[in-house]
Amino acid sequence: MKRDVAFESEGAEMSGWYYSPDTAPPWPLVVMAHGFSATKQMVADRYAEAFREAGLAVLLYDHRGFGASAGEPRQQVNPWMQARGYRDAISFAASLEDVDPLRIAVWGDSYSSGPSLVVAALDERVAALVVQVPALGEEMPPNDSDGSLRESIEQTVRSGSVDPTAEEIHGPMPVVWDDQDRRPSALKPDTAFRWFTGYGTRSDTNWTNEVTVVRPKHPVQWYPGLCASDVSCPALFVVAPDDEMVRSSPAVARDAYERLAGPKEWVEIPGGHFGLLYYPSDTFDRASAAQSRFLTETLGSDDD
Repeated sequence: MKRDVAFESEGAEMSGWYYSPDTAPPWPLVVMAHGFSATKQMVADRYAEAFREAGLAVLLYDHRGFGASAGEPRQQVNPWMQARGYRDAISFAASLEDVDPLRIAVWGDSYSSGPSLVVAALDERVAALVVQVPALGEEMPPNDSDGSLRESIEQTVRSGSVDPTAEEIHGPMPVVWDDQDRRPSALKPDTAFRWFTGYGTRSDTNWTNEVTVVRPKHPVQWYPGLCASDVSCPALFVVAPDDEMVRSSPAVARDAYERLAGPKEWVEIPGGHFGLLYYPSDTFDRASAAQSRFLTETLGSDDD
């Protein structure tokens, strides 16, 4: 039901798990990657198991430079790289013998919601999009009446330079820390500290409490929500109305949602940014049930 797999992205080997349901193929499949600096063992795997139980195949992998995946520099959150990772994961998933290449969805949590949304905008192979507690920015994106910013973002993912300049790299710094005066961290709320130290320090997670963050300036800043107008596949936004992470503004998420060109669904689940990432919990059950329903309705069951 779950086996180790690997595929290449930007010259590095990505480490993943392939989940297969207990039904006859061909199967619809969900491509999944963890948020920010987490790893695939940090509750993303629980969502994968829920989707598998709903009759979906899943490809869950660590982003380049994180967890068990290869790639240098280590622990660098680069949205351009992560978007390309999603595209390479889709290519690998489509090559799997028992997978229906016309029924592939992408799933993103927190920071990885941005790269997954951009990929859904530019890659016609994406049949559905699911994002939860999307971290699409702290402020509303700028005016883009001629679409030039949107096109620049998408073109950079397709074929532009994704290597950051020195001024675009922030850190290294801890992912979380309990004393912001003594040692500022990338994620500051106490809820982030409790979740990462609670799950990341468990055995075999491959998590490291250090990160550098790429804040793109060239050729354009990272405004993933601008690309939502090119997303024509069905999309589900699962949002915490009380989200405490500054870059996960529900208002910015709503702005992106309103731009979506295709069928869409908005689900609010209270519990803060990390509420959906505690397992077992009622909040996890609500989120995973909503997503499983959306995915099976959109992609069709394995019996179709």
